[in-house]
Amino acid sequence: MNGREVYRFATRVVGESILEALAKANLTAENIDLVVPHQANQRIIDHIAKQLKIPEERVFSNVARYGNTSAASIPIALTEAVEARRLKPGDRVVVSGFGGGLSWASMIFQWTAPLTEEDRLRSLQRRAIYRYRFYRRLWLMTRRRFRRWFGSQRKAVQKDVQRLQDRLHQEKPPDPPPTP
Repeated sequence: MNGREVYRFATRVVGESILEALAKANLTAENIDLVVPHQANQRIIDHIAKQLKIPEERVFSNVARYGNTSAASIPIALTEAVEARRLKPGDRVVVSGFGGGLSWASMIFQWTAPLTEEDRLRSLQRRAIYRYRFYRRLWLMTRRRFRRWFGSQRKAVQKDVQRLQDRLHQEKPPDPPPTP
């Protein structure tokens, strides 16, 4: 794909699509509480926010954390926005995506799903699991690196010791001192 052309296409059609959806809903960008665009590229997201004059704090982005997750990017972002308490019942939300075959769409809706205590607990559990897995992976990678480095050092020392032992066994013992 030609990245520059995709960028131009996305910034043009997503902005136009959001403006068209706002016009059909008789709303303006000021009436929107959160914009959740397709998480393809941070530059595209920033350009769209600037184009629509929407403040950065009203645009949700997690592309730095996950990269482009394709068709799952908007649902993942919505889930994270709820968990981060950036979405609450009554908020107006714009979601906008583009993708396969260079198609695009935007939608405006009012968020009505309350966050239950069970949802909060599940969110905390999921975060704890992610954090555990992250630190476990980091620890395993560090341990592997240390083992690789110290293991190679140990092998080198063992080879040196073996060479010295071999040399000692190969040399003939010194003559005993003369007796007077």
